[in-house]
Amino acid sequence: MALKWKRLRELAAYFWESVRKDGFGKTLGKVRGFLKARRKKKKGRFLPSKQELARQREEDLQGPVISVVTALYNTPLPFLEAYLRSVMDQTYGRFELCLADASDEEHPEVGQTVKRWSDERIRYQKLDNRGISENTNAAAAMATGEYLCFADHDDLLSPNALYEIARAAMAENADFLYSDEALFEKTMEKPRVGHFKPDYSPDYLNSCNYICHLSAVRRTLFMQLGGLRSAFDGAQDHDLILRVCEQTDRICHIPKVLYYWRVHRDSTSGGSGAKPYAQQAGAAAVQEHLERLGIAAKVEEGPFGGTYRVRYAVEGEPLVSVLIPNKDHVEDLEKCLSSLYERSVYRRFEVIVIENNSQEEETFRYYKEAQARYSDLQVIFYRGGFNYSAINNFGRKAAKGDYLLLLNNDIEILTPDFLSDMLGYCQRPEVGIVGAKLLYPDKTVQHAGVIVGLGGYAGHNHKYFEDGKSGYMFRLAVAQDL
Repeated sequence: MALKWKRLRELAAYFWESVRKDGFGKTLGKVRGFLKARRKKKKGRFLPSKQELARQREEDLQGPVISVVTALYNTPLPFLEAYLRSVMDQTYGRFELCLADASDEEHPEVGQTVKRWSDERIRYQKLDNRGISENTNAAAAMATGEYLCFADHDDLLSPNALYEIARAAMAENADFLYSDEALFEKTMEKPRVGHFKPDYSPDYLNSCNYICHLSAVRRTLFMQLGGLRSAFDGAQDHDLILRVCEQTDRICHIPKVLYYWRVHRDSTSGGSGAKPYAQQAGAAAVQEHLERLGIAAKVEEGPFGGTYRVRYAVEGEPLVSVLIPNKDHVEDLEKCLSSLYERSVYRRFEVIVIENNSQEEETFRYYKEAQARYSDLQVIFYRGGFNYSAINNFGRKAAKGDYLLLLNNDIEILTPDFLSDMLGYCQRPEVGIVGAKLLYPDKTVQHAGVIVGLGGYAGHNHKYFEDGKSGYMFRLAVAQDL
């Protein structure tokens, strides 16, 4: 809320400054022009231009055959018609659509509608309902393409979806591909929101199924893995993605919106509450994934539906050296030290305060008193000018620990298991450094990760957001790779 009011104040100041310079009428014209351009940009803002779509059709890209795999079940006819049209209107022609129809006897119109399309690229099979995983496996069994592309029966593909999948598959020799997506209620030209995803992020994937739609996997790999598993119905795609990513590192993210996810009451696009059993299935999928990798960890429910928290076991009791640069600011340092010693449940640590040109006598008296009060605390003296890197490099020389915790003197520890949680991640051989979410005193976020490139060099993820919020695609609330 504070961020919104700040933005509103900035806009109001800009508006009145423009009125002062250009007059009310001219300023109002600017506002109208801006809103008109914004509406025009928002309409179909993720779709390629008509010229680009025409160019793709003329290109006749000779890429792999892609099998679009979909399970049908009592699909509302308007949704089904829209879905079929979105597939058959693709700019890339080397595809087939494999449909397994498990609709009940009261919905014969589903099969009748499919048959009316009568296109040689459509493969259709009627079957008894065996659940989403087995129904999808039946659709995949009809496929002959090199890649399987999974789509739900009530959603839409962007007209360039298969073209982009084919082009990326050829360029990257990928085994698994996924794209960005958007949520919509009526038409893809007016999406509600876009989901823009990072490249492959294994810790983020363990925390939630951020990949979801659109995804494509090499058919031979899918068959090798035995397809989808009905024990994980509700999170069957998450389970499949985890198993696929265990087998290959040829994973390609296509940073384009290629899939439009329809928002309605029975869809998980509107929130995992539509299918509460999916939460347990997803947690079980992540737990089995970690066990297959031989990683000692326990998966718990995350703070929001569809999220999970992985607690990695700490191997042994490695010593952690806590480096704290300090110049005066005794009250801040005392709050930092007292919170660390009183709240941390992990006790195998030492503290090295790196004194840097303090000027107040009280500071040096405090050092002696703190060393008498806190165990394994030493103070060393860095004589140069302030340079955060040089100070910590100097402090490292005095450290005996296997791990270093760089801690500012104005940090207060709030979470008792912070050190064991960070250690659990940091002990993994592929991990070099681990960071924690930091809050300002008013409980807004200082950062939830540092993103290289943001603001030109590096910037803080979700700065000024209220603590406790999910953030963009849960990225304020779960572990992720940055």
